[in-house]
Amino acid sequence: MPLVSKYRVPSSSAHQPATLDRGFGSILAQLGPGAIVASLTIGSGELVFSTRGGSLFGYHILGLFVLVLLLKWSLVIVSARHWIATGRHPFERWIDLPGPRGWLLFSFLILAAMAFPVWVSFHASTVGTLLASLTGTAQSLRGSGSLVWGIIVLVAAVLLALTGSFARMEKLQTAIVALMLLSMLVSLALLNPSWTEMIRGVFYLGPLRYPEWAAGLPEFAGRPVWLEAATYAGVLGGGGYDYLAYITWLREKHGSTLARAQSEPDARVWLRRVILVDSIVSFTAVLLFTGAFVACGVILLAPQHQVPSGTDLLTLQSQFVSAGGAWLRPLYFTGALLAIGGTLYGTIEVAPAILNELLRAFRWKNFSAGDPRARTWAVRWCSFGALVLLIGSLLQRLLAPNTEPLRLVAFLTPANLFTGVMACGIVSLLNLWTNWRFSQSGQRMNPLLIILNFAGAALFLGLGLKGYWDLSAWMGPAILAATLGLGMIAARLFKPRFDGLD
Repeated sequence: MPLVSKYRVPSSSAHQPATLDRGFGSILAQLGPGAIVASLTIGSGELVFSTRGGSLFGYHILGLFVLVLLLKWSLVIVSARHWIATGRHPFERWIDLPGPRGWLLFSFLILAAMAFPVWVSFHASTVGTLLASLTGTAQSLRGSGSLVWGIIVLVAAVLLALTGSFARMEKLQTAIVALMLLSMLVSLALLNPSWTEMIRGVFYLGPLRYPEWAAGLPEFAGRPVWLEAATYAGVLGGGGYDYLAYITWLREKHGSTLARAQSEPDARVWLRRVILVDSIVSFTAVLLFTGAFVACGVILLAPQHQVPSGTDLLTLQSQFVSAGGAWLRPLYFTGALLAIGGTLYGTIEVAPAILNELLRAFRWKNFSAGDPRARTWAVRWCSFGALVLLIGSLLQRLLAPNTEPLRLVAFLTPANLFTGVMACGIVSLLNLWTNWRFSQSGQRMNPLLIILNFAGAALFLGLGLKGYWDLSAWMGPAILAATLGLGMIAARLFKPRFDGLD
């Protein structure tokens, strides 16, 4: 049976092949959006939190990591398949949820406006810490050298984002993922971990406990294990907003094929295969990074009672590659700098993608999807908020040098509980609603995907609510409920703009 089905692609498409070659090589050539999603987590999830989890919990943490990645993959593939079948982004479906029209979209917009500057400042601070360590300037300006570097890196990333394009971002992030994956696999082979224990850890889903030595570390003295686990669940594999932006990047790359897929079954099958491989390759790469850095924590850091914490989240991991030879240490720092820099750049790019889809769903007259002004505003908002946080931290260090140094993980946790945990639960839950409400008989998800999305909704929503409670008792859930309430109020205020929409 021939493997090539000849369907011409409009010449205006810069990203599609001349024919739909259904061979595996052609499918691999169309990958890219998944690499962007992978790069969004490798710089923080794997470099920082996989190592941290391995040091604290050993290989037992792998069971949670594998489960989290499987559930996140399931919500991604379901959302992408619905986009292929109908051409609609999840936001365009959520606007029809019961209640004031668009209330959840307004809530997501409000939460994104609060959370994205925190994420951007966290990534910029992490890069700054690494650069300060490499240049020996960590203790300059009363110990605030990393913050100065963070501000410099943030400005550079914003300039790159404001002058960037999807094609450049795709190539840059793909190259970063490939280089980091190669260096980590070489290092893992040289370190030679216990493969048997790693395999056992993959299937462990029992309780997690801090080691006795961690009780003496200030960061873990009052930090519940549930909250620590919820942080891992949020950062590994990406967050809910990343997966919503993934559909935008699929539209950028495969939009012309999607137009044909609505009427040509072979084009639809080809596109489904491309996205299936793209998502599997992406999450497999993340899993390989996860296993490698868990082994780093288990073999090198735990025996020394070390764990990435406070403001030092990246330098301890250099022992991983150094164990395979001193020549690998510069490679690690170069790769780590590229990875976390790519994560920073990618996070900034998520914001305009989300705003673009919100505009598409709202269909406001003054702005349309793809409006360059909306992109500029989204990037400026994230960068300005992040800059305020970094400068505020810098002034605190300069004016009150005896205060406790900023703990980046504590800084990140509240935002991560929504963007990385709760949002994934909401997307999983609404995938089930969208499947029931809008999908025709031939488009509905199979029983396995239904089970995985149901499990994802239960796990992520449960972890998120538990994490908020352990973090601040009633305060966290109250803020979340208030934000949802604000979303409903905003939807009612803007109701006249939605009248007449189909």
